Amino acid sequence: MRIELSTESTAGNLPVIDADLAARLVGAQFPQWAGLPLRLVDPAGSDHVIYRLGEELAVRLPRHPGAVGQAERELRWLPRLAPRLPLAVPVPLGVGEPAFGYPWKWSLARWLEGERATPDALSDSVGAATALADFLLALHRAVPVPSATEGAGDDLTVPPLAVRDRPTREAIAKTRDVFDASAMTDLWDAALAAPPWDRPPVWCHGDLHTGNLLTVAGGLSAVIDFGELGSGDPACDLTIAFTLMSPRCRRVFRAALGVDDATWTRGRGWALATGLNAYTLYAAVNPWVAAQTTRQITQALIG
Repeated sequence: MRIELSTESTAGNLPVIDADLAARLVGAQFPQWAGLPLRLVDPAGSDHVIYRLGEELAVRLPRHPGAVGQAERELRWLPRLAPRLPLAVPVPLGVGEPAFGYPWKWSLARWLEGERATPDALSDSVGAATALADFLLALHRAVPVPSATEGAGDDLTVPPLAVRDRPTREAIAKTRDVFDASAMTDLWDAALAAPPWDRPPVWCHGDLHTGNLLTVAGGLSAVIDFGELGSGDPACDLTIAFTLMSPRCRRVFRAALGVDDATWTRGRGWALATGLNAYTLYAAVNPWVAAQTTRQITQALIG
Protein backbone atom coordinates (compact mmCIF):
# COMPACT_ATOMS: atom_id res chain seq x y z
CA MET A 1 0.00 0.00 0.00
CA ARG A 2 1.22 3.46 -0.88
CA ILE A 3 0.80 6.11 1.83
CA GLU A 4 0.25 9.87 1.58
CA LEU A 5 3.12 11.79 3.12
CA SER A 6 4.20 15.43 3.27
CA THR A 7 5.28 17.05 0.01
CA GLU A 8 8.71 18.22 1.13
CA SER A 9 11.33 16.43 3.15
CA THR A 10 14.96 16.91 3.97
CA ALA A 11 15.20 13.80 6.15
CA GLY A 12 17.92 11.48 4.95
CA ASN A 13 19.07 14.13 2.44
CA LEU A 14 15.97 13.70 0.31
CA PRO A 15 15.52 16.45 -2.26
CA VAL A 16 13.11 19.28 -1.61
CA ILE A 17 10.52 19.20 -4.38
CA ASP A 18 8.38 22.23 -5.13
CA ALA A 19 6.55 23.82 -8.04
CA ASP A 20 9.55 25.96 -8.98
CA LEU A 21 11.71 22.87 -9.43
CA ALA A 22 9.02 21.12 -11.47
CA ALA A 23 8.58 24.19 -13.70
CA ARG A 24 12.33 24.46 -14.31
CA LEU A 25 12.63 20.77 -15.19
CA VAL A 26 9.70 20.91 -17.60
CA GLY A 27 10.86 24.16 -19.18
CA ALA A 28 14.38 22.88 -19.80
CA GLN A 29 13.56 19.38 -21.01
CA PHE A 30 10.04 19.63 -22.46
CA PRO A 31 9.95 23.22 -23.74
CA GLN A 32 6.77 22.60 -25.75
CA TRP A 33 4.94 22.56 -22.41
CA ALA A 34 6.89 25.31 -20.66
CA GLY A 35 4.79 27.96 -18.97
CA LEU A 36 1.71 25.82 -18.36
CA PRO A 37 0.32 26.23 -14.84
CA LEU A 38 1.31 23.68 -12.21
CA ARG A 39 -1.05 22.49 -9.47
CA LEU A 40 0.04 20.17 -6.67
CA VAL A 41 -1.96 16.94 -6.48
CA ASP A 42 -2.78 16.45 -2.80
CA PRO A 43 -2.94 13.79 -1.60
CA ALA A 44 -0.57 12.05 -4.00
CA GLY A 45 1.45 9.08 -2.75
CA SER A 46 4.49 8.09 -0.79
CA ASP A 47 6.60 7.43 -3.90
CA HIS A 48 6.05 10.58 -5.96
CA VAL A 49 5.21 14.24 -5.77
CA ILE A 50 2.69 14.87 -8.55
CA TYR A 51 1.80 18.14 -10.26
CA ARG A 52 -0.95 18.64 -12.78
CA LEU A 53 0.55 20.51 -15.71
CA GLY A 54 -2.06 22.51 -17.58
CA GLU A 55 -5.25 20.53 -18.11
CA GLU A 56 -3.91 17.42 -19.85
CA LEU A 57 -0.56 16.48 -18.32
CA ALA A 58 0.95 15.23 -15.06
CA VAL A 59 4.50 15.57 -13.76
CA ARG A 60 5.68 12.80 -11.40
CA LEU A 61 8.87 13.30 -9.40
CA PRO A 62 10.22 10.47 -7.19
CA ARG A 63 10.44 11.40 -3.52
CA HIS A 64 13.05 8.83 -2.49
CA PRO A 65 15.54 6.31 -3.95
CA GLY A 66 13.04 3.45 -3.67
CA ALA A 67 10.92 5.01 -6.42
CA VAL A 68 13.84 5.47 -8.83
CA GLY A 69 13.41 3.43 -11.99
CA GLN A 70 9.62 3.49 -12.00
CA ALA A 71 9.47 6.13 -14.72
CA GLU A 72 11.46 4.04 -17.19
CA ARG A 73 9.48 0.94 -16.30
CA GLU A 74 6.13 2.60 -17.03
CA LEU A 75 7.41 4.22 -20.23
CA ARG A 76 8.66 0.87 -21.51
CA TRP A 77 5.73 -1.37 -20.66
CA LEU A 78 2.50 0.62 -20.27
CA PRO A 79 2.22 1.56 -23.97
CA ARG A 80 2.30 -2.18 -24.73
CA LEU A 81 -0.27 -3.06 -22.09
CA ALA A 82 -2.70 -0.13 -22.38
CA PRO A 83 -4.44 -1.26 -25.61
CA ARG A 84 -5.22 -4.62 -24.00
CA LEU A 85 -6.83 -3.24 -20.85
CA PRO A 86 -10.52 -2.32 -20.34
CA LEU A 87 -9.80 0.58 -17.94
CA ALA A 88 -7.62 3.59 -18.64
CA VAL A 89 -4.02 3.57 -17.43
CA PRO A 90 -1.42 6.36 -17.44
CA VAL A 91 0.09 7.08 -20.85
CA PRO A 92 3.74 8.08 -20.36
CA LEU A 93 4.97 10.75 -22.74
CA GLY A 94 8.58 10.93 -21.69
CA VAL A 95 11.21 10.54 -19.00
CA GLY A 96 13.10 13.57 -17.76
CA GLU A 97 16.72 13.62 -16.65
CA PRO A 98 18.24 14.78 -13.34
CA ALA A 99 18.92 18.53 -13.26
CA PHE A 100 18.94 21.62 -11.05
CA GLY A 101 20.09 19.57 -8.07
CA TYR A 102 17.30 17.03 -8.45
CA PRO A 103 19.09 13.64 -8.60
CA TRP A 104 16.67 11.24 -10.34
CA LYS A 105 14.80 10.61 -13.54
CA TRP A 106 11.17 11.73 -13.53
CA SER A 107 8.22 11.40 -15.87
CA LEU A 108 5.56 13.25 -17.81
CA ALA A 109 2.25 11.55 -18.57
CA ARG A 110 -1.28 12.24 -19.75
CA TRP A 111 -3.58 13.40 -16.96
CA LEU A 112 -6.41 11.02 -16.06
CA GLU A 113 -9.57 12.60 -14.69
CA GLY A 114 -11.32 11.03 -11.72
CA GLU A 115 -11.75 10.79 -7.98
CA ARG A 116 -9.99 8.28 -5.75
CA ALA A 117 -12.13 5.19 -5.20
CA THR A 118 -13.46 4.64 -1.69
CA PRO A 119 -15.10 1.68 0.07
CA ASP A 120 -17.95 3.97 1.13
CA ALA A 121 -18.87 4.45 -2.52
CA LEU A 122 -17.96 1.11 -4.08
CA SER A 123 -17.68 -1.64 -1.47
CA ASP A 124 -21.08 -3.09 -2.40
CA SER A 125 -20.89 -2.33 -6.11
CA VAL A 126 -21.15 -5.49 -8.18
CA GLY A 127 -20.29 -3.38 -11.20
CA ALA A 128 -17.00 -2.28 -9.67
CA ALA A 129 -16.12 -5.84 -8.63
CA THR A 130 -16.84 -7.10 -12.14
CA ALA A 131 -14.89 -4.27 -13.76
CA LEU A 132 -11.86 -5.02 -11.60
CA ALA A 133 -12.08 -8.72 -12.39
CA ASP A 134 -12.23 -7.91 -16.12
CA PHE A 135 -9.24 -5.60 -15.75
CA LEU A 136 -7.15 -8.20 -13.94
CA LEU A 137 -8.09 -10.96 -16.37
CA ALA A 138 -6.93 -8.75 -19.23
CA LEU A 139 -3.74 -7.76 -17.41
CA HIS A 140 -2.88 -11.29 -16.33
CA ARG A 141 -3.45 -12.59 -19.85
CA ALA A 142 -1.57 -9.81 -21.62
CA VAL A 143 1.45 -10.81 -23.64
CA PRO A 144 4.33 -10.68 -23.84
CA VAL A 145 5.26 -11.26 -20.23
CA PRO A 146 8.77 -9.82 -19.72
CA SER A 147 11.69 -12.19 -19.57
CA ALA A 148 15.34 -11.93 -18.67
CA THR A 149 16.20 -11.99 -22.38
CA GLU A 150 14.26 -8.73 -22.78
CA GLY A 151 16.30 -7.12 -20.04
CA ALA A 152 13.51 -7.44 -17.48
CA GLY A 153 15.77 -8.86 -14.79
CA ASP A 154 14.79 -9.36 -11.19
CA ASP A 155 13.31 -5.86 -10.87
CA LEU A 156 10.19 -7.08 -12.72
CA THR A 157 9.81 -10.31 -10.75
CA VAL A 158 7.08 -10.31 -8.11
CA PRO A 159 8.77 -11.67 -4.96
CA PRO A 160 7.28 -14.69 -3.21
CA LEU A 161 5.10 -14.10 -0.19
CA ALA A 162 7.62 -15.85 2.05
CA VAL A 163 10.05 -12.92 1.86
CA ARG A 164 7.59 -11.04 4.08
CA ASP A 165 7.53 -13.69 6.79
CA ARG A 166 9.73 -12.07 9.43
CA PRO A 167 8.37 -8.49 9.18
CA THR A 168 4.79 -9.79 9.10
CA ARG A 169 5.23 -11.85 12.26
CA GLU A 170 6.88 -8.86 13.93
CA ALA A 171 3.92 -6.68 12.89
CA ILE A 172 1.46 -9.23 14.24
CA ALA A 173 3.21 -9.03 17.61
CA LYS A 174 3.18 -5.22 17.55
CA THR A 175 -0.54 -5.01 16.79
CA ARG A 176 -1.84 -7.77 19.06
CA ASP A 177 -3.69 -5.18 21.16
CA VAL A 178 -5.52 -3.90 18.07
CA PHE A 179 -6.23 -7.01 16.00
CA ASP A 180 -6.71 -10.70 16.75
CA ALA A 181 -3.13 -12.00 16.86
CA SER A 182 -4.18 -15.64 16.86
CA ALA A 183 -6.38 -15.20 13.78
CA MET A 184 -3.65 -13.25 11.98
CA THR A 185 -1.07 -15.92 12.74
CA ASP A 186 -3.40 -18.67 11.53
CA LEU A 187 -4.06 -16.81 8.28
CA TRP A 188 -0.39 -16.07 7.74
CA ASP A 189 0.61 -19.68 8.35
CA ALA A 190 -2.09 -20.83 5.94
CA ALA A 191 -0.96 -18.38 3.25
CA LEU A 192 2.64 -19.55 3.49
CA ALA A 193 1.57 -23.20 3.46
CA ALA A 194 -0.72 -22.80 0.43
CA PRO A 195 0.57 -24.42 -2.77
CA PRO A 196 2.60 -21.87 -4.76
CA TRP A 197 1.74 -20.52 -8.19
CA ASP A 198 2.83 -23.29 -10.57
CA ARG A 199 1.78 -21.78 -13.88
CA PRO A 200 3.66 -19.37 -16.15
CA PRO A 201 4.16 -15.90 -14.60
CA VAL A 202 1.60 -13.26 -15.50
CA TRP A 203 1.61 -9.49 -15.46
CA CYS A 204 0.74 -8.04 -12.04
CA HIS A 205 -0.02 -4.46 -11.05
CA GLY A 206 1.69 -5.14 -7.71
CA ASP A 207 0.13 -2.35 -5.65
CA LEU A 208 -3.58 -2.57 -6.32
CA HIS A 209 -5.53 -0.74 -3.62
CA THR A 210 -8.18 1.97 -3.48
CA GLY A 211 -5.68 4.82 -3.74
CA ASN A 212 -4.67 3.56 -7.18
CA LEU A 213 -8.19 3.45 -8.61
CA LEU A 214 -10.06 6.40 -10.14
CA THR A 215 -13.79 6.84 -10.56
CA VAL A 216 -15.91 9.04 -12.81
CA ALA A 217 -19.67 9.44 -12.24
CA GLY A 218 -19.58 6.70 -9.63
CA GLY A 219 -17.95 4.06 -11.83
CA LEU A 220 -14.39 2.84 -12.12
CA SER A 221 -12.54 4.70 -14.85
CA ALA A 222 -8.80 4.12 -14.45
CA VAL A 223 -6.03 2.21 -12.70
CA ILE A 224 -2.92 4.26 -11.91
CA ASP A 225 0.55 3.98 -10.36
CA PHE A 226 2.23 1.01 -12.01
CA GLY A 227 5.48 1.53 -10.14
CA GLU A 228 5.34 -2.04 -8.79
CA LEU A 229 4.47 -3.55 -12.18
CA GLY A 230 6.00 -7.00 -12.53
CA SER A 231 5.39 -10.59 -13.44
CA GLY A 232 4.76 -13.61 -11.25
CA ASP A 233 2.02 -14.85 -8.95
CA PRO A 234 -1.25 -12.90 -9.49
CA ALA A 235 -2.23 -13.42 -5.84
CA CYS A 236 -0.59 -10.09 -5.01
CA ASP A 237 -3.29 -8.28 -7.00
CA LEU A 238 -6.10 -9.82 -4.94
CA THR A 239 -5.37 -7.26 -2.20
CA ILE A 240 -7.94 -4.98 -3.83
CA ALA A 241 -10.70 -7.41 -2.82
CA PHE A 242 -9.97 -6.66 0.83
CA THR A 243 -9.30 -2.93 0.57
CA LEU A 244 -12.43 -2.14 -1.45
CA MET A 245 -15.08 -4.86 -1.51
CA SER A 246 -17.77 -6.22 0.76
CA PRO A 247 -17.87 -10.01 1.28
CA ARG A 248 -20.73 -10.25 -1.24
CA CYS A 249 -18.77 -8.41 -3.91
CA ARG A 250 -15.63 -10.40 -3.15
CA ARG A 251 -17.57 -13.53 -4.04
CA VAL A 252 -18.59 -11.96 -7.36
CA PHE A 253 -15.01 -10.82 -7.98
CA ARG A 254 -13.51 -14.21 -7.16
CA ALA A 255 -15.99 -16.10 -9.32
CA ALA A 256 -15.38 -13.78 -12.28
CA LEU A 257 -11.62 -14.29 -11.95
CA GLY A 258 -11.91 -18.03 -11.41
CA VAL A 259 -9.49 -17.96 -8.47
CA ASP A 260 -8.65 -21.32 -6.87
CA ASP A 261 -8.45 -21.84 -3.10
CA ALA A 262 -4.64 -21.73 -2.91
CA THR A 263 -4.36 -18.46 -4.85
CA TRP A 264 -7.16 -16.89 -2.81
CA THR A 265 -5.42 -17.86 0.43
CA ARG A 266 -2.15 -16.39 -0.79
CA GLY A 267 -4.06 -13.25 -1.77
CA ARG A 268 -5.42 -12.96 1.76
CA GLY A 269 -1.84 -13.31 2.97
CA TRP A 270 -0.72 -10.48 0.71
CA ALA A 271 -3.53 -8.29 2.02
CA LEU A 272 -2.60 -9.08 5.62
CA ALA A 273 1.14 -8.52 5.13
CA THR A 274 0.87 -5.24 3.21
CA GLY A 275 -1.87 -3.95 5.48
CA LEU A 276 0.15 -4.67 8.62
CA ASN A 277 3.26 -3.08 7.13
CA ALA A 278 1.44 0.17 6.36
CA TYR A 279 -0.45 0.14 9.65
CA THR A 280 2.64 -0.22 11.83
CA LEU A 281 4.52 2.47 9.91
CA TYR A 282 1.90 5.18 9.42
CA ALA A 283 -1.47 4.58 11.08
CA ALA A 284 -0.50 6.54 14.19
CA VAL A 285 0.12 9.68 12.14
CA ASN A 286 -2.25 9.32 9.21
CA PRO A 287 -6.00 8.78 9.80
CA TRP A 288 -6.61 7.72 6.19
CA VAL A 289 -3.97 5.01 6.46
CA ALA A 290 -5.38 3.90 9.81
CA ALA A 291 -8.86 3.48 8.35
CA GLN A 292 -7.74 1.83 5.12
CA THR A 293 -5.35 -0.63 6.70
CA THR A 294 -7.73 -1.52 9.52
CA ARG A 295 -10.33 -2.40 6.91
CA GLN A 296 -7.81 -4.32 4.82
CA ILE A 297 -6.62 -6.42 7.75
CA THR A 298 -10.05 -7.17 9.16
CA GLN A 299 -11.50 -8.05 5.74
CA ALA A 300 -8.54 -10.33 5.01
CA LEU A 301 -9.31 -12.17 8.23
CA ILE A 302 -12.94 -12.56 7.15
CA GLY A 303 -11.83 -14.05 3.84
